[in-house]
Amino acid sequence: MFNALVNAFKIPDLKKRLIITGMLVAIYRVGCYIPTPGIDGAALADFFSRIAKTQGGTLFGIINMFSGGAMERLTIFALGIMPYISSSIIMQLLTAVIPALEKMAKEGKSGYEKINQFTRYGTVFLSLVQSYFIALWLENPARFEGLQIVMHPGWGFRILTVLTLTTGTIFIMWLGEQIQERGIGNGISLIITAGIISRIPTAFNQLFVLISPFAASRRQIQPITLLIMAFLLVGVVFAVIMITQGVRKIPVQYARRIVGRKIYGGQSTYIPLKVDTSGVIAIIFAQSIILFPATLASFIPNPGFQRLAQGLIRGQVLYSVVYALLIIFFCYFYTAIVFNPNDLSENMKKYGGFIPGIRPGKPTAEFLDYVMTRITLAGASFIAIIAIFPDFIMAWLKVPYLVASFFGGTGVLIIVGVMLDTLKQVESHLLTHHYEGFIKSGHIRGRR
Repeated sequence: MFNALVNAFKIPDLKKRLIITGMLVAIYRVGCYIPTPGIDGAALADFFSRIAKTQGGTLFGIINMFSGGAMERLTIFALGIMPYISSSIIMQLLTAVIPALEKMAKEGKSGYEKINQFTRYGTVFLSLVQSYFIALWLENPARFEGLQIVMHPGWGFRILTVLTLTTGTIFIMWLGEQIQERGIGNGISLIITAGIISRIPTAFNQLFVLISPFAASRRQIQPITLLIMAFLLVGVVFAVIMITQGVRKIPVQYARRIVGRKIYGGQSTYIPLKVDTSGVIAIIFAQSIILFPATLASFIPNPGFQRLAQGLIRGQVLYSVVYALLIIFFCYFYTAIVFNPNDLSENMKKYGGFIPGIRPGKPTAEFLDYVMTRITLAGASFIAIIAIFPDFIMAWLKVPYLVASFFGGTGVLIIVGVMLDTLKQVESHLLTHHYEGFIKSGHIRGRR
């Protein structure tokens, strides 16, 4: 691996891409510490530290995770890249239900650029709406347990906050596109990963305090517990790699065609059906819905609604059950949106392809739907287990949620997936220039 890293800097083009990627990510991290004008940062940090100690969570916690802690400091990048993610998901869903967008998506690069432009417009709109409501939320001291967050409330503060946060999100979106074009890896995914990884030092600090190696009287975690956590972390990462890269290979045979004096087709290939098609999207949807009551409870002082919200906080059995069911539902929902067995069957039939033992046309579509339904159940069940695993770690080993969150959930899925994709792109550059990759066989460990 170290030889591969050294070789990566021997290739001028790859070296340039790696340096550009590092510089752009560094710019993003610097922006996460530039405060929004008119905010008492100390009071806001005190409020977030209070809600972080509770077992429940809010939608602001999700935004804070994806923004790398910028939300709790309300910096110029406080919204992070969440508006762009939401806009992308909305456009993807609309493409599947609106024929005009579906036709546009099939036009190739030009269609992709048009849809991407619509996604940018949607990002700006969502940023304007979210930043305005955040400004209103910040102006009310009653929602912050009496803390005065905004020094000079009013329309001047609201307009300044909306412009600042919206511009910050647009700039992050631009950074991601520059990484995609001039750097290495998926720009948006790398920015999200950088934000999640930035929480690791804080998690290690909390873990060090719990271990207290130099003060046995204050020790809350025994060495054997730390060893168990290390084994669990390795096991979780290994399992996530296996499921993330896992595919069901459906063999496809193409019949020979004679055109003039040339013979086409006759080769065998396969269709790779992913076990986990939805990735982290199902978890993001499920988190947004299940944390919505807890978020509203902080705004609506209704006793009945408060009791409902208390039953759906992290650590409760009802929370885990509903959360897991929502993840499984959204895994199937997203798979049904992006995977169309009828189109796949028609394309195979058009080019003379067939699955051995299955008749072309409708029987092929039914077979593909049958297989996809069953492998999605396995993938969805695993994603649900990974999503609630941090809650189990927090309750069993008595560690803070920030530490437990690195044993599963959205963060681990994103980090593992993005790192594998980035390493694959670096390895492809190395193999193109006849250098060994990270594994001598030419494949990243965990791939088959």
